[in-house]
Amino acid sequence: MHKNLAFIYSQRFNTYTYGSLHPMKVERYRLSYDLMEACGLLHHPGVEVVEATAATKEELLRFHRADYLDILERYSQNNQSCANFKYGLGDMENPVFEGLYSWISLMCGATITAVREVVQHGRRAAFSMAGGWHHGHAARASGFCYLNDVAVALQPLLQQGKRIAYVDLDAHHGDGVQQAFYATDQVLTISMHESGKDFYPYSGFIRELGEGQGYGYSVNIPLIPHSDDLILEQAMQRVVLPLIDAYRPDLLITQMGADFMRTDPLTRLEGTTAFMEYAARCFMQTELPWVAVGGGGYHSINVARAWTLVWAAMLGADVPYMLPSDFQTIVSELGYDQNLLRDPPHLANPDDFARAQKALDENIALLERRIFPLHHIRS
Repeated sequence: MHKNLAFIYSQRFNTYTYGSLHPMKVERYRLSYDLMEACGLLHHPGVEVVEATAATKEELLRFHRADYLDILERYSQNNQSCANFKYGLGDMENPVFEGLYSWISLMCGATITAVREVVQHGRRAAFSMAGGWHHGHAARASGFCYLNDVAVALQPLLQQGKRIAYVDLDAHHGDGVQQAFYATDQVLTISMHESGKDFYPYSGFIRELGEGQGYGYSVNIPLIPHSDDLILEQAMQRVVLPLIDAYRPDLLITQMGADFMRTDPLTRLEGTTAFMEYAARCFMQTELPWVAVGGGGYHSINVARAWTLVWAAMLGADVPYMLPSDFQTIVSELGYDQNLLRDPPHLANPDDFARAQKALDENIALLERRIFPLHHIRS
């Protein structure tokens, strides 16, 4: 059992909503917390549930532009219909509503809290489900993300000369984080995601490698539709883990989006909870100071199950195969048909797998030629 871990949470995560028809369901934070509680994962010795604190304006200004923050504040003051497409605000993707600024400041602050717990307070690891808003830009909302919590939280560490490895497992490319650090070698960004050829945010291609001093420190592993756990695990083994080991960062931060799972309504990958557990164990085994943040996931019970298994792996704790009976009742009341904590094994159709394997091999071959020598990795 691992000790000295922090779980960052607030009941206020669940206070707001994007709207009943929006795919981003805020209920997933409460469901994840409730499932962890039902599995007995929040009261182990050496584990502290830490109340998230909201990011201050000064903290947000470390990355975000003042004009953008000002309009976010103004639009959040009432429920009047507001839109400004220059800043990506007010459409169906990124709605604005009363209290929005306070809420997103809290969600961003949760990641700041997690980083502080690990870097300043010496925690072995911390998990903030509220983070992972990897599409946010300095002056534009995008992809349900109004702020970029990782970019904000890392600024003080960069000023101290720290080196950070950022790994993004979300099915969508972590374009906002990549752009924030595209020209620096202080942050190694690695994103494995569904190919942007015909999939949002239409970026994250294999030849996006960074620029200037940052060349070789932006790494993308685009996966074609129907890539399953075997493909995802190979990407981890052949690219992600060797790069982390070679880079030797002061801090590892990972985005644990759960939308790579085969039953997610917005994506076309075929992963299962087994990959989420595998990845979490791999990150823990690096023995690096580790901050895990949330991310995407548009099937709320999938998200709750996946993040519960992440937290269990961080703890080194055993969990039941079935969902606890009390939680099964909650699942049923929400209209979901699910009684397993872990997914059963799943393999893609053989033809789909062969295509996914071929695409992965071609991409890794390019990374081995262009990136590995820069990090002194022998392929």
